[in-house]
Order: sequence, then structure tokens, then C-alpha cells
Amino acid sequence: MGLLDLFKKKTESKPKPLFYDIVCPYCFSKFAPDQVVFRATHSREDDEDYALGEDEELNKYRERFGLDSVYDIEAVIHPVDVPEESHVYSDHVLIGLRDRYGELTRRRLCPKCHNELPVTAGKVPSNIISIIGASQVGKSVYMTSLIHTLQNTTADHFHAACMPLNAEISRKFRTNYEEPLFGRGDLLASTQKEKMQEPFIFQFVFKDEEKPPLTLVFFDVAGEGMVEQDYLGLHGQHIKNSAGILFMVDPLQIRSIREKIRIKHGDKPGEWVSQYDEPRDVVLTMFGDFIAYQDSGKTDIPTAVVLTKSDMLHSLKDEDGEYIKTNSNIFKNMVHRDYFNLTEFENIDGEIRRFIEKVDRPFKGTMDVYFKETAYYAVSALGSNPVDQKMQTVVSPIRVDEPFIWLLYKLNYIEGRRE
Repeated sequence: MGLLDLFKKKTESKPKPLFYDIVCPYCFSKFAPDQVVFRATHSREDDEDYALGEDEELNKYRERFGLDSVYDIEAVIHPVDVPEESHVYSDHVLIGLRDRYGELTRRRLCPKCHNELPVTAGKVPSNIISIIGASQVGKSVYMTSLIHTLQNTTADHFHAACMPLNAEISRKFRTNYEEPLFGRGDLLASTQKEKMQEPFIFQFVFKDEEKPPLTLVFFDVAGEGMVEQDYLGLHGQHIKNSAGILFMVDPLQIRSIREKIRIKHGDKPGEWVSQYDEPRDVVLTMFGDFIAYQDSGKTDIPTAVVLTKSDMLHSLKDEDGEYIKTNSNIFKNMVHRDYFNLTEFENIDGEIRRFIEKVDRPFKGTMDVYFKETAYYAVSALGSNPVDQKMQTVVSPIRVDEPFIWLLYKLNYIEGRRE
């Protein structure tokens, strides 16, 4: 993209809408800002409309994730039951209600699952990033490594902060993911299909107040569910309403290189499992679930194809570069700062596209047919291959934040420049 293209891109930007549709970061339902409901800020024993009680919608959501039910919670107030003059607006968005007792509530809830919405919902685009991929590709490990990197380095490079949405998410992420991996070097267990993981919600907030915050929802869907139509139909709503997708592919999923890597590695214990889902199967299931219903039969959601465990590809490199050259960019970490480096992007994207084309042409062809906008990356969430579920060296992520930074660029949060 030249200077003229950049200028045109800026001048052609559409006027800012008065408000944005909200995508609930918990259940991924999409609705207009005036469809929200509210949680009362007080309770009354003499008024059954305001008495403490069970919230069936909230408990239905909590049950889905194995969370305890809540039985004594403040009432839900519907805006239609409150006179218009008691509605409170900010920037054309309904943000509060004054109830019949004159009490003001700003606790906006999703009308479907009754979880509390982010303060900025409706005022800024609901940009949700989804991580998807088949079983065993290491989505949980990648999510942990990515969020750790965003919080500790990347956010600072783009004059931003990456923060969990609330204290409970912060505690769960630290205790169940970050401390085991980065503190003790323990590999994370695979997400079980019957044990749905509640979404991890973070906000990427820029210091420049002109830029709206970006809501990151890492919804760790169990991989084996990604090739079952019913499971995806039930829980694939988040993909449909995503602003960007990180599509994880494990080199070991690709039959043609699995044996080559195995031969080079010998019988050294590592992350080997007997059964892998083909990357194309995941795409075909997604297509049946929602892409087929798009007007053009393609999705325009920007999708980064992320080849995981890139450290394992060392065993495929050679001077001739049949698969990967010895001096490949794949093995060198890259830091983007202040802007997205387009030269570096073209190098890595081109190299991985050629690699995928060579080792799994059916997958590459399927991506070309169903996705309008793709980028190809290779990352190592750990930096080396663990042995017996334990890291042998310090966790040293390689290029983990690059696919996310590409999505920031595609969503017009940051600019891209050539070297």
C-alpha cells in the first residue's frame, strides 16, 4: 500500500454511526443498544418486582459452563416498563434507568444471558477475536502465551494496556493458565468437550482516547467439537459474530509432514497423539454452519491462519529449502512497534502460504474458496517442544502476537508501513 492508498483509505472512511450493534462477549448474541435490560441496584421485600430472587436466564448460562447457580440476586428491569423520561442516554446509547423508586441503575445486561455488558458496549464497535482450531493444536497454550505477551510487551509498543474485564477473569487466567505455564513450566491440559470454558474477556485500551477500546474474547472451544456439526451449531455463534478469527493449525495435523517430523525426532517423548483432525475438516464444518449462508458463499471476517508449534519445523529445514530454508524468518522473533511492519508481513505470509501449499494443498484451496481475507503465520507459544507435559527450558514465545497485530491493522486500529 503506497502513500496515496493510505491517504485514500483515510479520506474514504465512513462517518461514525450514532451507535453500534452490541455483541454480548459472554453468549455472543447480537442486538441493538435499546434492547438491553438492567439489573436493579437495590431490593425490596414489600415489592415482588424488586425482591431478591433467581435469575433463570443467568443461571442457564452459568450451568452451561459448570458455574454455581445464583439464587438471591437483584431484579431485572426492562426499559419498556419504565417511562421514557426515566431513561438515561449517553452518545445516543441507552446506558441507565431511573426506577419507580428513583434509584438509578447503569448495570446493563445482555437480554439473552443477563450477564453485565462492558461500559463501552453500543458506543464502540463490538470487535471480538475468536481462537478456533481442531483438537490438540494447542489453543489454550497459545491463548495463554498471547495474553501474557500482550499484557507484558505488545500493549506498551502500541501505547495501550491489555486488561481483563473483571477481577474474576483476572484471577482465573492467572491461576489456571498463566502461573502453571509461565511460573512452573507445566503444559496445560486439553480443553474437554463436555467441560465448556467460560470466555476470557480482555480489553485492549489505547491511551489515545480517540481510539475505541478493542474487546478481546478468547473463547476456548474444545477442539474436537470443531468437527461436529451439532456442537458447532450450538457453540459456534461466537465465530459468526467475530470481527477477526485466529485459526490454529498444528503441523502434526498435516499428514505429509507428520511422518517427516517423527522420523527426525526419533522416539523422543513430546507432544504426540495418535489421532488428529485434518485442518480442512474444521473449515468444511464451519462452512456448513455459517459461511454457506453468507451472500457470496464466502466470509469477509479477516482470518489469520496460525501454524502453531513452529519450533518443531527446525527438523524440516535445509539449505535447499524444500520445505523451509535454514535461515527462515519462521524461527526469528519479530517485534512490531507503533505500526504494523508490512514488509515483514509480506515475507512471513508468503513463506507460510508456500509451505502450506506444498504440504496441504486441499486445505489451502478450501481457505481460498471460503475466506476473502487471510494471512498466514507461524508461531511458537513456548519456544521449544515440552517433554512429558513439562517445559525443559524457560518459556520463550516466538511471533505469538503477530497474527493479533495483523487483525489490529485490518480493523483500522493501527497503521501499516513498509520498511
